Amino acid sequence: MRGPFVQQRRNDEEESEEARLVVVKKIRDAILDETFKPGERLPEEQLGKMFNVSRTPAREALFALEKEGTVVMEPFKGATVKPLSPEEALDIAELRLSLITLAVKPAHRHLSPAEFDLAYRLAKQASRSNSAKEHFEYDGRFWDIIFEKAQRPILWEVFRQLDDRMTRYNPLFLKLFPDPAKRPRQREVLIEFLREGKVDDAVRAFKKIYLEVVHQMIEHLESEESADSPH
Repeated sequence: MRGPFVQQRRNDEEESEEARLVVVKKIRDAILDETFKPGERLPEEQLGKMFNVSRTPAREALFALEKEGTVVMEPFKGATVKPLSPEEALDIAELRLSLITLAVKPAHRHLSPAEFDLAYRLAKQASRSNSAKEHFEYDGRFWDIIFEKAQRPILWEVFRQLDDRMTRYNPLFLKLFPDPAKRPRQREVLIEFLREGKVDDAVRAFKKIYLEVVHQMIEHLESEESADSPH
């Protein structure tokens, strides 16, 4: 007799989980297009109306985003988009770089010519896009290829978590490098060297450009902090 009720409960749980994932993605997209900006409040009721869901999946999505480091939840205040921080940006960037360095060499051995072509195309699309959402998606697909071919699933999982946490910084990257023609090309350079079998050169060249970008972002965030602090 319990069968239908158990099945219904499972169906409800699956629907709730699906709704939570949808809301997480929609909030992340709204952060990328700056509908929600760092430091801005995210009232559950407003999110429910905006995304046409009940407050429960909206609340669960906020808890999930808090866990990944995108949202801050405070008693009696609710949720806010976590402010940008030079310390956090540096930590994430250095961890990402370590994981990339560990993945590139094993990935190189398994990349086919077609996968090199696809990765290079995604790298160019990421560099040229003026949409933070598109940049985030192309960049994610690029690194999915590298980490999948590295066959290091734990590294891949941690990298994805860091990238989700880095979402809030994507609009800032486009502000710092508004001209697609002058943007850093670290992903393209990485693939160009890897195609030639120069793995160590690929990592060195990627790291140089990557760290230049990171330092520019850190300097910008530190200068904003100094401007905001009372004198």
